[in-house]
Amino acid sequence: MSTKKINKILVANRGEIAIRVMRTAKEMGIATVAIYSDADINAPHVAYADEAVNVGPPASSESYLNIERILDVCKELNVDAIHPGYGFLSENAGFARAVEANGITFIGPSTHAIEVMGDKLAAKNAVASYNIPMVPGVNHAVTEIDEATKIANEIGYPVLIKASAGGGGKGMRVVESSDELAEQMTRAMSEAQSAFGDSSVFVEKYIGSPRHIEIQILGDQHGKTLYLFERECSIQRRHQKVIEEAPSPVVDEKMRQAMGEAAVNVAKACGYYGAGTVEFIVDENLDFFFLEMNTRLQVEHPVTEEITGIDLVKEQIYVAEGRKLDLNQEDLKINGHSMEVRVYAENPRENFLPDTGTLNTYVTPQGPGVRVDDGYQQGMDIPIYYDPMIAKLTTHGANREQARLRMLRAIEEYEISGVQTTLDFCDFALKHEAFVSGNFDTKFVGKFFKPEYLNNDTPEEEEIAMALAAHIFNVEATGSERKSEQNGLSKWKLRAR
Repeated sequence: MSTKKINKILVANRGEIAIRVMRTAKEMGIATVAIYSDADINAPHVAYADEAVNVGPPASSESYLNIERILDVCKELNVDAIHPGYGFLSENAGFARAVEANGITFIGPSTHAIEVMGDKLAAKNAVASYNIPMVPGVNHAVTEIDEATKIANEIGYPVLIKASAGGGGKGMRVVESSDELAEQMTRAMSEAQSAFGDSSVFVEKYIGSPRHIEIQILGDQHGKTLYLFERECSIQRRHQKVIEEAPSPVVDEKMRQAMGEAAVNVAKACGYYGAGTVEFIVDENLDFFFLEMNTRLQVEHPVTEEITGIDLVKEQIYVAEGRKLDLNQEDLKINGHSMEVRVYAENPRENFLPDTGTLNTYVTPQGPGVRVDDGYQQGMDIPIYYDPMIAKLTTHGANREQARLRMLRAIEEYEISGVQTTLDFCDFALKHEAFVSGNFDTKFVGKFFKPEYLNNDTPEEEEIAMALAAHIFNVEATGSERKSEQNGLSKWKLRAR
């Protein structure tokens, strides 16, 4: 196939991912177009782009999900290609089809791949002939309680009822015994219908202490597919990730190769090209099972970029232009270790409820091995209409411990006031023995975290604070040491984060 040079890209997204895509485009000499809603008129991604167009009111359905309006902007501004980022329309096969029907290049996989992998049952059936490990269960939709009961009895309780479409923990129920099955299945189907417009569910064995490990893959339109190693994504709340790292602390070379080759086969099962992620669930014996494929760039892609030195967005654009991958599997090496924490406007003291407000203080960390992908500035409001993620904070080090300590330093330097964030939870998690040892799973929050842990100082901290306070009081009359003593207090305490 011939290559087609892309000269102008519209990023059908907002915030940090829009800026991240546009940065690479600018390095490649490609013009950029931003779209924005009324709520984002002053957002940094709007100012960063070469051109920007308002596409509607704050509600996503009237702006960032308005396919017709987005395509009109492309025609008006002679846009060659659309990058969907993640979320919004990134895994919408109808959008990808409409983009291509209008003669615009979609920077992503084929509509066929999106459709197959967007349905968990279709995905399971597609990969069935590739000898990929699967969680015990069925590969077809279940709608009758009697059939679900029969399946559950065969594979043994506990079982997991899961929506065929969608993700994010919606339409998912763990069933411990036959007494709960009917009620939980009805709830799962109802929630799936409400969230995804599809009540289809399937039943599989529930793995009690799983790790969530995923493989980054990259393929061109000429049949070459590579795996760019794994990411550990087990620190989650509400079935959604909050801390990721690469490589995983429990994956050795043999397991890495087995998972990588399985991920490549998943990609082959749907003729995948571009950047994508194959997710696996890993049990306590380190046996892995295919979970799903995300047909887009992942939020946590920076950790893979940090350990491989590969710009995944650049590769996406090259693949969309029809170029062959210059890389070979044997060329890829893991360089050091990388960690990412998601800085959400959420209150971990209130079950991670989303928070809104104004960023009265917003100062990002800097220094060696620190990367911040964000879409906000000091003084901006956190809108209620979109995902509450403020930024992604990524560190890289020669090894896992250096990356971890560097992340703790970066969290300490990150100054945010006006909204509650997940930073102090991430600080807690990174210091916990389970994380330090690498001995954790997706139940980390339930096992080890309580909101009050973020409010209580250790006895040692309290003793030091009291001693400093007494000393400051004693010298207050002279005033000569007061300022210096205050400067010696932990910035964490002074900020009252």
